[in-house]
Amino acid sequence: MNKIKARVIAFYLPQFHPTPENDVWWGKGFTEWTNVGKAKPLFRGHYQPKVPADLGYYDLRLPEIREEQVKLAKEACIYGFCYWHYWFGEGKRLLEMPFNEVLKSGKPNFPFCLGWANESWENKLWDADNFQHNKILVEQKYPGKADNEIHFYSLLNAFKDLRYIRIYDKPLFLIYKPENFQDIKIFIAQWNQLARENGISGGFHFVAHASSGKEYSKLLELGFNSVEIYPMNRVFDYYYNSKSILFKSFNKIDSILKKALACKKIKIIEYKDAIKILIDKSEDSLPHAIPTIMPNWDHSPRSGNNAWILNNSSPELFKLHVKDALECIENKPEEEKIIFLKSWNEWAEGNYMEPDIKFGKGYIYALKEVISGSNE
Repeated sequence: MNKIKARVIAFYLPQFHPTPENDVWWGKGFTEWTNVGKAKPLFRGHYQPKVPADLGYYDLRLPEIREEQVKLAKEACIYGFCYWHYWFGEGKRLLEMPFNEVLKSGKPNFPFCLGWANESWENKLWDADNFQHNKILVEQKYPGKADNEIHFYSLLNAFKDLRYIRIYDKPLFLIYKPENFQDIKIFIAQWNQLARENGISGGFHFVAHASSGKEYSKLLELGFNSVEIYPMNRVFDYYYNSKSILFKSFNKIDSILKKALACKKIKIIEYKDAIKILIDKSEDSLPHAIPTIMPNWDHSPRSGNNAWILNNSSPELFKLHVKDALECIENKPEEEKIIFLKSWNEWAEGNYMEPDIKFGKGYIYALKEVISGSNE
């Protein structure tokens, strides 16, 4: 039997079910599928709309769908899901139903952890035709220690669940925007203390989602145990700042396409070029760094002509990308051989592993081949 080379943890979006809030903001029955289904190609060869295959336009209220997702994830040699968790302060939560059902039912029997998506919701995320930056739908708040404690106890059953992913026997908890949380050091100390008081003797393994490698040392000083650096920020930085030959080719393509579209905002980058920088071995190989892999990126279903698009992704190119990530962790202790995958099902961002009508299970087979060394 081939040895699995890493624990791959896939970010999981729990959005695909109606909620009262989305009904009010966007119309009765809105889910992420609304924008995914109405997406249109913006240039010749642009793969849109992206249409799900095996699971169809599913509804996460159905336990059968959650079980089928796990079957596919296991087929890809994914170790577990990191469910995005939305806590806005003062007890306000959104999109909690799918994870609550997983926790309460004990099914699927598949490892999981939580990533706190601690940012305000703005209408720009869901309205490509009226792209605005200033309308807050739900504000992220940090009321203080009392709210931190309520937050902890709301999740204690999850942290004690045998399925919860641990590093060195510590529950893994990721924080998406650590820089937005002024009292993050206090929060980390308080949660570690609460964990010890409630039978989690080692406290947490806190992972910071960082916008760049420049934050690495500072985040460790604040009390984080590991740092995961957002790979698309490397693309953003290189797009605007790099003078290298690598980016001259796609900048030329980008310029031609933008003239044809009469649009200066869309950013089009070839995936074959992007994978050369999505992994930065000087940063992702650091002792407490966790690399992140991305099968694709195409934000146009949400943001239209304001989108960033990694063009012409393929399972074969994805395999090269995964191999780069594996090189970053090959000398790390077994417990720390972890790779995050962005994402399992972010369909409106174009980064997903679930089968679609173009590639089928291509990305699933690609990940399996690299991670397990098997192409069966």
